[in-house]
Amino acid sequence: MNANFKEALLPPATIGIVGGGQLGQMMTLSAKAMGYRVGVLDPTPKAPAAQVADFQIVAAYDDQAALLDLARRSDVLTYEFENVDENALIAAQAYAKLPQGTALLHITGDRLNEKQFLHDHGIPVTSFAPVTDLQSLNYALNRVGTPAILKTAAGGYDGHGQTDLDTAVVTKAASALLTQPCILEARQKFRTEVSMMVTRSAAGVVTTFPLVENQHQHHILHTTIAPANVQPSVHSAARKIAVSIAESLELRGVLGIEFFVLPDDTLLVNELAPRPHNSGHYTIEACNISQFEAHIRSICGLPIPAITQTSPAVMRNLLGDDLTVARQQLVEHPEWHFHDYGKAAIKPQRKMGHVTVLNHDIDAALASLANLKGEQ
Repeated sequence: MNANFKEALLPPATIGIVGGGQLGQMMTLSAKAMGYRVGVLDPTPKAPAAQVADFQIVAAYDDQAALLDLARRSDVLTYEFENVDENALIAAQAYAKLPQGTALLHITGDRLNEKQFLHDHGIPVTSFAPVTDLQSLNYALNRVGTPAILKTAAGGYDGHGQTDLDTAVVTKAASALLTQPCILEARQKFRTEVSMMVTRSAAGVVTTFPLVENQHQHHILHTTIAPANVQPSVHSAARKIAVSIAESLELRGVLGIEFFVLPDDTLLVNELAPRPHNSGHYTIEACNISQFEAHIRSICGLPIPAITQTSPAVMRNLLGDDLTVARQQLVEHPEWHFHDYGKAAIKPQRKMGHVTVLNHDIDAALASLANLKGEQ
């Protein structure tokens, strides 16, 4: 499904990253530590990744000329988010390797494509139906039932581009979404949300990270607890699903998989992320290699070791003014691993950084982070 290459790309080769946010920044830091050069394409001057990269091309993500320029200056390309222009990436492969390919983006960049791919490969997902207009929404509501969630097929994140439907009555919020293709999904009563990072080497060896537990507020990831406090059978089932997905995709790079744990301990896959994931940040300090190093190793054709977690951990996102509070409290918490993404402006609900605490006592780790609450 992608342009796999078998030979290793060794330092000081140049890695081009499409996207300059915090994921790109942490990819860059891992790549630089290994001796690679890194270039970044992002429309924001001095974006987080650009602050630590060798060079930045300041341009829009859909600027094909700029992407081709990045490709010409790079040996391999990768991306840090889903909404990348597929046609531009296809053209860029004339100049640089793209081991992740574009099929992965085509699948994960559209919720309907993603759900259909998972369903077709026997991966458990919630009931769903495509929606393009009011008539198809009414049909979908009859087929899927309520309560349900109507989501835009593309472009939504952190709760944007979706609305709940508790009954078959179409709300104004739902009608407003019908200007673009949507998907209706049955809303599940789940016990908890968990996620797992998975990667695959050029040789086809699939490696999984530990399953972690996620707590959200206002549809944004708030806290990750690693490992997840669920039954061993759930950990085992998640690994089996992750391996199946990685092999079906012929994955290169890191893939984030979000699951719902149902009351009977069965799993449903909620979403896929075709790159490192917010819930995997704990791996920087808590695992033998981070999700970001695994990503770099995979796209460069290097072997990936078996992943071991060296300590239980809690990761807390810093949203908006949480960052200011964390800076002020930093002198009081030597146990904190503090990450400031270096974004130019603090905005409400914006991911500004994160803090990870390693502790075999998870309650103590959570207590250490309890006072991180700024003005949102």
